[in-house]
Amino acid sequence: MGCPKALVDSEIILTRLSAEGYETAQDYAGADLVVVNTCGFIDSAVAESLSAIGEALAENGKVIVTGCLGARKNADGSDLILSIHPKVLAVTGPHATEEVMQAIHLHLPKPHDPLTDLVPEIGIKLTPKHYAYLKIAEGCNHRCTFCIIPSMRGDLVSRPIGDVLSEAARLFSSGVKELLVVSQDTSAYGLDIQYRTGFWDGKPIKTRLFDLVGALNQLARKHQAWVRLHYVYPYPHVDAILPLMAEFAEHGYGVLPYLDIPLQHSHPDVLKRMKRPASGEKNLERIEAWRAICPDLIIRSTFIAGFPGETQAEFDHLMSFMVQAKIDRAGCFAYSPVAGAQANDLPNAVPEEVREERRSQFMAQAEAISTAKLHRFVGKRMRVLVDRVDTHGGVGRTAGDAPEIDGLVKILPVNKASKRYRAGEFVRVTVLEAQGHDLLVEI
Repeated sequence: MGCPKALVDSEIILTRLSAEGYETAQDYAGADLVVVNTCGFIDSAVAESLSAIGEALAENGKVIVTGCLGARKNADGSDLILSIHPKVLAVTGPHATEEVMQAIHLHLPKPHDPLTDLVPEIGIKLTPKHYAYLKIAEGCNHRCTFCIIPSMRGDLVSRPIGDVLSEAARLFSSGVKELLVVSQDTSAYGLDIQYRTGFWDGKPIKTRLFDLVGALNQLARKHQAWVRLHYVYPYPHVDAILPLMAEFAEHGYGVLPYLDIPLQHSHPDVLKRMKRPASGEKNLERIEAWRAICPDLIIRSTFIAGFPGETQAEFDHLMSFMVQAKIDRAGCFAYSPVAGAQANDLPNAVPEEVREERRSQFMAQAEAISTAKLHRFVGKRMRVLVDRVDTHGGVGRTAGDAPEIDGLVKILPVNKASKRYRAGEFVRVTVLEAQGHDLLVEI
C-alpha cells in the first residue's frame, strides 16, 4: 500500500524471498504467511492499512506487518498496530527488509532441499558432527580491568530467542548429540532488550536465560541429547535453572548438571580490582546452595594467579576457597598484561616468577581435588559420549566433561563384536580407575 517508495520496498522483499526459494500465492487460502506493507501518511491510508491487516488475519491468521504504519505510535508510546491487531506475528517500520526477512525465517523457515541448496541446513561446522556450539549473544556489559573484549566486540547484544531455538532444533535434527551454549555472559541473556517476548513454535517466549534453558531442555530430551552451559556468571536468577539440572539424573538427557563459571578469583579485594561482579563469600554460598538442589552438579571455572596487587594472603584465600568450594574442573592462568587493559595501570605488579609459581601451586591443588572427586565414580556404571575410536580403544566424555577443556574418558578396547561403538554414540561404561582429571573405563 501507499507510495512508489513502499512499492520498491515490496519488490526488494519479494526479490529476496524468491532468491531463497519462496513462492508467492494467488490468495490467502494458498499462503502459509501474509506480509502486509502499510501506509501511515494520512488518516484514510491508516484506516485502509488497518483494514487490510484485519482482513489478512481473518482469512489467513499468520501476518507480518511492515511499512510506514509500523513506525506509528499511540499517544502513550505503545505500538499502534499491536494495540488494534495484537495477533500479528511481527511489526517493522519502513525500508526494513532485514527485519522482515528475519520474521519470515522465524515463522516460516524455508525447508532445506539437499538437491539444490549448496550449504547444509546447519551451515558449515568445524566441530565433529556429534557436537556443536550455539552462540546466544555477542558482546559484554562488564568492564573487567584485565579484559578488552568489550572494546572489540561491544556491549551485550542478545540474539532473538526464536532464532536461537530454531538453530538448536536444526542442529539436533541433523544428529548433534551435544549442544554447547556460549556467549560472553550467558547469564545476562536478554538483559539488553529487557527480556523482550519472542516467538518459538507458535508460542510466546521471553528472551531470558530461564526460558531459553527450559526450551533447550525439552528439545534435547526429544532428541536424546545433551545441553551444556558455558560462561555463566553466578547471578541470583541462575538459581532457577538448578532444578532443571537436577532432573537430568532421572532422564539422562537434557540440560546437563554442569556450569562453567569464570570466577577468576575469590578474595573480595582482588575481585574489586578486577571489577568483577559479586564477592567470593557470596559465590561460595551460592555454590553450596546449588549443590543442595542438584547434588550431581559439576562446576568448572577459570582463575587468575598473580593479578596486580595480589598479596600472599589473597592468594592463600583463593587456595582455601578451592578446598571449600571443591571446584570439579579448574584452569588457572598466570596474569599476563594485555595491551589496552586497565589492569596494566594498577600498582604493585606481581613478579613474573611469583605469578608462575602461584599458578603451579593452584593447578596442583586443583588436580588433587579433581582426582579425589573422580574416585567416587570408580566401580560405577555411567553414560559416556564417544568422541573418537581407534585401534587403542576409544575416547569419550562424561556429563561433567566439556570437549577440549575438561577431562577425558579412556575406553579400553572391546573383545566382542556386540560391544563395538562409533564416534557420536552414547555408551554405558564401567569406571575402573581415576587418573588425574581422566577416567579409565571398559564397556
